[in-house]
Amino acid sequence: MEPTEDSQRVVVVGQGHVGLPLALRAAEAGFTVTGIDIDEQRVKRLAAGDSCVGDVPAERLTEALASGRYRASTDYADAHGFDVCVITVPVPVHDGVPDRGAIVDAGRAVAPHLRPRATVVLESTTAPGTTEELLRPVLEEISGLTAGSAFHLGYSPERTDPGNPRWRLENTPKVVSGVNVRSLLAVDGFYSRIVRNTVPVSSPRTAELTKLIEDAFRQVNIALVNELATVTGSMGTDIREAIDAAATKPYGFLPFHPGPGVGGHRLPVPRGLLRFAALAEEINGLMPTQVVDRIVAGLDARQRPVDGSRVLLLGLAYKRDSGDLRESPALAIAAGLTARGARVHAVEPYADPARLPADLLCVELTEEEAAAADVVVVATDHDVFDYTMVARAATYVFDTRNRCRGESVERL
Repeated sequence: MEPTEDSQRVVVVGQGHVGLPLALRAAEAGFTVTGIDIDEQRVKRLAAGDSCVGDVPAERLTEALASGRYRASTDYADAHGFDVCVITVPVPVHDGVPDRGAIVDAGRAVAPHLRPRATVVLESTTAPGTTEELLRPVLEEISGLTAGSAFHLGYSPERTDPGNPRWRLENTPKVVSGVNVRSLLAVDGFYSRIVRNTVPVSSPRTAELTKLIEDAFRQVNIALVNELATVTGSMGTDIREAIDAAATKPYGFLPFHPGPGVGGHRLPVPRGLLRFAALAEEINGLMPTQVVDRIVAGLDARQRPVDGSRVLLLGLAYKRDSGDLRESPALAIAAGLTARGARVHAVEPYADPARLPADLLCVELTEEEAAAADVVVVATDHDVFDYTMVARAATYVFDTRNRCRGESVERL
């Protein structure tokens, strides 16, 4: 099926966990969509109908390709004539500082193809002010057009939750903004066709702050239970039982559970801006090291030095039932154990093998693998894992996710 000539052209820059679902949803809503990504291997896989995102089934990608409404490309020339461009590039963090270079690069690449009345939306997780102070000057300088009058510009924070079957792009409320009223109407008009509910706010800076608040909320609450988990064991109490009890309160409480860290693409909070949130990030960032230290102590107690020990790591993604490896604490745990001389085997059924560390040996979860390990570490609690078998077969299990039961199990 060929797209109709009057269908609006949408370009989505970045075809990862944020961009690909957005591109396919836009195609399903009737737009003609080009997904641009600088990763040539990813684009080749997408063109062949091979989804590189766990939440996007291959069948859905194949249908979009067959409809003629979606194609993947590495060439920004294919952005020519777009009506809407959404930038979803990652913002990696180096030594606690976000690198917004990919946003600038994307802006420079799409600006020559920007035309009057077109709309540009930034979705990348970034600090308040980025849309207007960083992206806007790049677009205006190269295109010669003025945002707000000649073209529309706005920000809409991504709200992906990998592995969540209930809350998807189309039924999760979408915060939208624009640099002026006309831009807001254009941005809202686009997203209103692909999601059920939009939440307009007064400015891109407010939308960016919304994302910062959401990320800080998650960081702070996870840090709270993680720090409690490190001290309640010596008190003879069960932190998870206490959390479950607290969760029966029908107001003023939302349960979070301890784990090996946070993971996922998130905005680091500058210490000078929000001291409490920055401290929470520091606590969560130390969790993989604490997990490694606990495992080393557990092996020592069983007369097994970590150097030379065989470790079976269950799960490498940062989140249950997803293949999302971004900032995954499991990868930090694997690196920490390897650095101490352990021989780490890993089981990860969802992640793209091409994106796993080359020095990490991936295996299937079998009773033989569990029994052969000096320690089995539950790092990501994928539902497909047989935790009963693991607890029965393994001589020592270190469980960071509260999934195993038995005498051999030590919980975080």
